Amino acid sequence: MPTALDAPAAALDEDETEFVRKIREFGWHRTTVLADDEHAGFVYTTGFWVNLSAPEFILFSLKSEIAGAVLHDVYKDARDGRRLPLGVRLDDVFGNAPAYVFEVDRAHYPEHIGWSRWFYGNDGFPCHQLIWPDREGRFPWERGFDEVFRADQPDLTASGWANELAR
Repeated sequence: MPTALDAPAAALDEDETEFVRKIREFGWHRTTVLADDEHAGFVYTTGFWVNLSAPEFILFSLKSEIAGAVLHDVYKDARDGRRLPLGVRLDDVFGNAPAYVFEVDRAHYPEHIGWSRWFYGNDGFPCHQLIWPDREGRFPWERGFDEVFRADQPDLTASGWANELAR
């Protein structure tokens, strides 16, 4: 699969060159998008797909360093052959909280994972969203979820988290 790794150096600007360098050196790159008045901040990966045939990941509303550490562990696990299943409660992704993983609908790619789209030259790669619970361990689709956190993790699935669980 051709990617930006195959681009001639002269065709890349300074930011693109640095982006590609990090993927060559580390296998993947973390892009951080800061929150604004209307949207939660997030971190997403590029390089998992080309180097491990594993989906890219996006994670919302955690500090960049924490999200980076979690995603680094996900990368190491994928490198070792472990893939995170979709729609299953997982107790070993975050050190102190459960998690779920859902497939990101490609309709959300343009708004959320621009650098990955640039790197791959298209939307032909999978991306998964890691979901974390509220302080009581409840997820956004569960009764009693703390509404304070409602806007912190937008649902990027095709049919909604609860519908994805029912599959």
